[in-house]
Amino acid sequence: MHKDRHLSKQLVAYITSAFPNKEFTIDLARALSQNGVDTLELGIPFSDPVADGPLIEAANQRSLANGFKFKDAIEISKAIANDIDLLWMGYFNSFYQQNLEQLLPLSREIGINGYIIPDLSHEEALQYKELFENNNLVNISFVAPTDSEERIAEITKDAKKFIYMVAYTGITGSGKNENLRPFIENIKKYTDTPVYVGFGVNAKTAKQKSAHSDGVIVGSAFIDILLKEDLSDTQKIERCCELARTIKEEINS
Repeated sequence: MHKDRHLSKQLVAYITSAFPNKEFTIDLARALSQNGVDTLELGIPFSDPVADGPLIEAANQRSLANGFKFKDAIEISKAIANDIDLLWMGYFNSFYQQNLEQLLPLSREIGINGYIIPDLSHEEALQYKELFENNNLVNISFVAPTDSEERIAEITKDAKKFIYMVAYTGITGSGKNENLRPFIENIKKYTDTPVYVGFGVNAKTAKQKSAHSDGVIVGSAFIDILLKEDLSDTQKIERCCELARTIKEEINS
């Protein structure tokens, strides 16, 4: 059985909203919650997801081509928020267009616990800090290996829930191998907030990437399964659940 939840390393899974459709996303989210996923990043499809690799970009494009609208993410979220710790992941423009003054209270009401916005810099995020806090929502902080000591200290001082550690300076989905220990130890000098490693985490790399962190964030490895046209929806969900269980076991073994 799993160790105590608070002692085990956490698994965050990213999936693209309404790819291939809303009902599938709801079914997948619920299944993942039963198979080792602690937090779900529900992706808001965007036409130019600059921080994401080709797989997530392809899923974004297909969801948009199928007619994705923001209200679809809201409907999906309403259906799954009681089942799993839920974050919205998207690019700033997607949220800004919805009017943040209205969107943040609405998302809190639905049961969203926070946002992950890769193209919103720490400096830009500061002007929305009060809005997030007033709505009891977290805006996840990103730290990269290229950040200076001073910047790491600045970014992490108010970081809540977890810190998204960009495992290498590029786009998601690369399995690039590197020793993250010195960097993670450096972050932990400044904060007690858990550090989760994202970018390039899959069944093969999970154990190594999670070695000194508190959890991992997995996106492209799940989306790779969803893009396989020879699999039925049921098979896709089964494979994703199998992957989730494998990764959860790897990072906690």
